Amino acid sequence: MNILNIAWKGIKTDFRDTRTLFFMLAFPVVLMLVLGSALSNTFGDSLPVDDIHVLYQDTSQTENFNQFIKTAEKSGIHFQKVTENINPKNEVRQGKYDGYVEVTQRGLQLYVNNGNSIEGNILQGMITSYVDKYNIASEIMKVAPEKLASAFTGERKDDYIKETSILPNKQPGSMDYYAIVITTMIVLYGAMSSSSLIISERVRKTADRLIASPVRKSEIFIGKVLGSLVSNTICVLLVILFSKLFFKANWGEHLGMVILVLLTEIIFAVSMGIGLSFLTKTSAAPRIIIMLFVQLASFFGGAYFKIDNPQGIFKFITDLSPLTWINSAITKMIYANDLSAAIPAVTIHLSGALLFLLVAVISLQKREGL
Repeated sequence: MNILNIAWKGIKTDFRDTRTLFFMLAFPVVLMLVLGSALSNTFGDSLPVDDIHVLYQDTSQTENFNQFIKTAEKSGIHFQKVTENINPKNEVRQGKYDGYVEVTQRGLQLYVNNGNSIEGNILQGMITSYVDKYNIASEIMKVAPEKLASAFTGERKDDYIKETSILPNKQPGSMDYYAIVITTMIVLYGAMSSSSLIISERVRKTADRLIASPVRKSEIFIGKVLGSLVSNTICVLLVILFSKLFFKANWGEHLGMVILVLLTEIIFAVSMGIGLSFLTKTSAAPRIIIMLFVQLASFFGGAYFKIDNPQGIFKFITDLSPLTWINSAITKMIYANDLSAAIPAVTIHLSGALLFLLVAVISLQKREGL
């Protein structure tokens, strides 16, 4: 009963603290909104292409190419007829136009600027399609002119080949990505509040009263840890719920497993805070160490920007960040349904938590008071 009373007192204290509400609730929500909105373009697979501008000269004395121009205009390809004052090849070479088409009775020639490879490829593809269609029409005219109209205006079947990806390339969008990484980052900040669980009693001169009360040190320690775990878990659940409802972040079909992995990170963070508070002699030192650790882990763990395929020494450094382990595990669970990816992250978190808790318990037993 003493353990529950101490835990309940710690939960109420945490939620009365405005710093807790800011760092654990308001800060991650604002950071998700800012980074998810500002960096949304970096997560898209599509590449925007502006309208394509083409010079042309038609001496074929036919209307076929004019019909092609009218059709291409609907797709954002704009043709401009060459005048006497314009050297079309120089205009393309200088990048003022994306291509130059020369149509004669002998055929068609296309000139493109290699610097604009995307626009040039698009233009080349459309011109090739036009030429193929024109050649087919010419052959039909030779053998059966009466069937020309039906060959190009009749019913078309476009579903002969259906493409299905066996391994769909599912990737998180910007808001999905930052919902994950900001949540895992904010969990580590919980180590700062847990680092003051015992130290705060010493600073307020209430540690001696607790020791003099009919409560064992083990009950005080367990109650403090339990209260901090519950407080941090509630904050994380609220952040997940807010991002899911208001930002439409994708947390996948295995939300329970994702929360379980996050819970092991919460245990690691709380244990780290308590362990460092016993290892250091001053009240400010644990917070400084934790702040430095969280910032480095966040930077190299991809909390502020996405890190794709790091190489060499940079990969070694990113692999040291605990956020790399858990972000990778959660992403695989959500987008690849790979629940086994949680095992390494859970193992590392619980092993680290056990180590810090052993340090705290041994140090607490050696002390006369708290």
